[in-house]
Amino acid sequence: MQKKPGRRVLRRVLWSVAVVLLLAIGGILVWSQIGVMAAEPEPLAAVRENPAITVTDAEEGIVLEPADGGSDRGLVFIPGAKVDPWAYASILQGLAEEGTTVIITRPWLNLAFFDPRGLGSFTSAAPDVGTWAVGGHSLGGVRACQLAADADALVLFASYCATDLSDSDLPVLSVSGSEDGLSTPEKIADARAELPADAEFVEIDGASHASFGDYGPQSGDGTPTIADDEMHAEVTETVGGFWKQVEP
Repeated sequence: MQKKPGRRVLRRVLWSVAVVLLLAIGGILVWSQIGVMAAEPEPLAAVRENPAITVTDAEEGIVLEPADGGSDRGLVFIPGAKVDPWAYASILQGLAEEGTTVIITRPWLNLAFFDPRGLGSFTSAAPDVGTWAVGGHSLGGVRACQLAADADALVLFASYCATDLSDSDLPVLSVSGSEDGLSTPEKIADARAELPADAEFVEIDGASHASFGDYGPQSGDGTPTIADDEMHAEVTETVGGFWKQVEP
């Protein structure tokens, strides 16, 4: 019995769609692994040798904790697109030194949008912590906004929300750079309406987009005029002051 022409056409169409989907998925997998911005070795080595903190390469992510323990507050930090999570250890170590447990996540495919895990998938690394903020750099901050409903606070690092949080009572801190060529001051201002009216905005003079990590220059970014040590100190002080608004 000869197959009907309509069925043959349908089968060809379905095979064509399947091939296109497989090629698209394969392309995304390859692209996500190419051009990942690596952590600079010297700042990372200094973090590993810092006696004031402990560094654990856990299943949930990279965990930075005060060496003397006793941390009751935590920050889940989501990296920017195609940036090595270890590149953020240096700028976040100051928070751990001052008593915050920091968990730097490893987004699936190096892109936060492809990572469906909820906040609890990361906070389980520090079950004794009672107060949690979620935050992230660039695209990681956009993803953090999507997880903010399950957190006690939100911290944006050179980022902004595409999720409407304006009606929430969530404490929010936005830390940005005056020389950022990607999450520009204008883009951050344009997305202001997505955040609660009392959200706090701090622009660090001289900071670029890549100033928020140690992974080298980034295409399309501005030129930083602030030294790395000063940048790290500014972030530690700013986020540390914000914690006073969050803790009960």
